[in-house]
Amino acid sequence: MFETSPDLSVNTVAEIVRLALAPVFLLSGIGAFLNVLASRLSRIVDRSRDIEPRLLASRGSEHDRWIADLKILDRRMSLISWATGLSVMSAILTCLVVVLLFGANLIRTRLGTEIAWLFIGSMLTIGGAFAVFLIETTVAGRAVRVRSELLQHEVDEGD
Repeated sequence: MFETSPDLSVNTVAEIVRLALAPVFLLSGIGAFLNVLASRLSRIVDRSRDIEPRLLASRGSEHDRWIADLKILDRRMSLISWATGLSVMSAILTCLVVVLLFGANLIRTRLGTEIAWLFIGSMLTIGGAFAVFLIETTVAGRAVRVRSELLQHEVDEGD
C-alpha cells in the first residue's frame, strides 16, 4: 500500500499550503463568477414571469413580440445554465488539484502529471464558461433594443 508519513514537518505543510494558494484564489474567483451568473439568471426568471401574464392578455403583433421576448429569455436561461455547469466543473477540478497537492505529499507519491491535467481541465472549463457568458451577454445586448415605433412616436399637442 502507500507509505504514510505521520511526521510531516511544518515546513513541508507550509510549502504545500503555499502551492495550494493559487488554486484556492481561483476558487474564490469562480465563486464570484457563479454569483454573477445566479444574479443574471434571477433577473431573467423575474422578467419571464413578468411577461407571462402580458403574453396571455395580448393579441396580434403585441402577442408575437412577447413570444419573441420569451424565446430570447429562454435562450439566455439555457446559456446561463451552461456557464454555471462549466463553472462548477472548473471548481470541482480545482478542488481536486488542492486535494491531490496535499494527498501526494501525505502518501509520498508523484502525481504531478495528474495535477497538471486537472488544472488544465479546470482552466478549459472556466474558459468555456466565460465564452458562454460572453454569448449570453451578447444575446442580452441584442435583445435590448428600443422599438422603432417608440423612437418615431410623437405626442399630439391638443389645445
